[in-house]
Amino acid sequence: MLDRYWHGDAGRISPEAPVPVVLVTHDEVRPGGAANVALNLSSLGAHAACAGLVGHDADADLLEKTLQNHNVNPLFIRVEQRTITKLRVLSQAHQMIRLDFENSFDESNAKALADSVSLEGITAIVLSDYAKGSLEPRSLIQKARASKIPVVVDPKGTDFEKYRGATLLTPNRAEFEAVCGSWITEQELVDKGLTL
Repeated sequence: MLDRYWHGDAGRISPEAPVPVVLVTHDEVRPGGAANVALNLSSLGAHAACAGLVGHDADADLLEKTLQNHNVNPLFIRVEQRTITKLRVLSQAHQMIRLDFENSFDESNAKALADSVSLEGITAIVLSDYAKGSLEPRSLIQKARASKIPVVVDPKGTDFEKYRGATLLTPNRAEFEAVCGSWITEQELVDKGLTL
């Protein structure tokens, strides 16, 4: 996933429609999604790689080059669809709009990605699930467990069963509550977490 940012000044309203006009002054690109996780791990000193599905396009090339420039090894499979890209338009540090360029990936692409992942020399795996169809967690977790490699999962959705066998799940509060229900006391929260 590639994150694009267009920064500018919104000083007037469009005569065509009641929307602000942003005069773009500069832009930036950053790795997004799982690529951002890999970038963060690399910045902490880890030897990081990022496996994922991308298109045959300039955004994939840019994502690959950006990761390489930050000592992250991109292990991409290129497929016949566009690279997932999020474009945010900002004015005075406020996000005006986000435009998403994406389609869900075919299940066969996720299987090909899972099959291509080699665990040689790997000491830990982080699965960042953004529910885009690019991740097949069950097979990756089984593969890692067979090699005694810990797996950390940032889950999506309400089917946490597909992450069974992972070493650690890191849902945010809303994701956890959607799966486990609400709680009142801290002990109830702990009990729900242990049950999960």
